[in-house]
Amino acid sequence: MKFFQSFFLLFLFAPFFTIIAQDNPTVEKNQFKINMLLPGFVYEHGFSNKNTLYSELSFGVGYRDSGFNGSSWSFYPSITEQFRHYYNLEKRTNKGKVTTNNSGSFVALHADYRFRAISSNESHIPTESSFTIAPVWGFERTYKRNFNLALYTGVGYNINSDLNDGGFVPVLNFSLGWVIGK
Repeated sequence: MKFFQSFFLLFLFAPFFTIIAQDNPTVEKNQFKINMLLPGFVYEHGFSNKNTLYSELSFGVGYRDSGFNGSSWSFYPSITEQFRHYYNLEKRTNKGKVTTNNSGSFVALHADYRFRAISSNESHIPTESSFTIAPVWGFERTYKRNFNLALYTGVGYNINSDLNDGGFVPVLNFSLGWVIGK
């Protein structure tokens, strides 16, 4: 009989526990993802309620229009690091929206190192390695079956390591993938 009373009380008060748990939404402590558009692996470590360190190893695609010399594409491996601050987790929770798996909007300090391009075709020209730093704004959503969508954009400063020159560049990333292990 005690079992049924305990079960009934738990069933009766479960909605209150859920509401209390969602009052202070937090980012995931450890999260792994696979990106499919530009193949890559992501690890995101939460070190406070709203802040994470996002680390990604992936392949990127570059396009260069050289004027009279024509245009070219390049493929390169890259390492991306971001210090992310998720600023709207409470607002999403209050609206009844999901915040699990870091589903929310963020601002971040973005740093990206692109290695020398990997090219095997004459229409691909080798490009120098480069480093970009930028403030970015973005959002991330995780849906059923851990399907993950993310977008971030900003304007940053890029430095080509071989040419010792730099300039302002747009920063844009769109990814589709899956959260692993949840």
